[in-house]
Amino acid sequence: MEAICVKFEESFIHDMEEVMKRNRYSTKAEFVREAIRDKMGDLEKEEALMRARKLYGASKRRTTDAQRHEAGEKAFRELDKELR
Repeated sequence: MEAICVKFEESFIHDMEEVMKRNRYSTKAEFVREAIRDKMGDLEKEEALMRARKLYGASKRRTTDAQRHEAGEKAFRELDKELR
């Protein structure tokens, strides 16, 4: 495991410790690791949504509302599988 040094202002540390107490985190390292994992997951979901938005508007042919609806449902199912 690699160590990374990060400096925070005293007021930020105080706020972080209060949140840690309320949510039963035992160490700052545990809290920070989970926060980073959450952020990475959020960024991955955002990238997947951007890909879906790009694909959704990519068709140049005329489509019916039913076809558009089915394509949206299919895209949602694929994203759901990817994000689980």
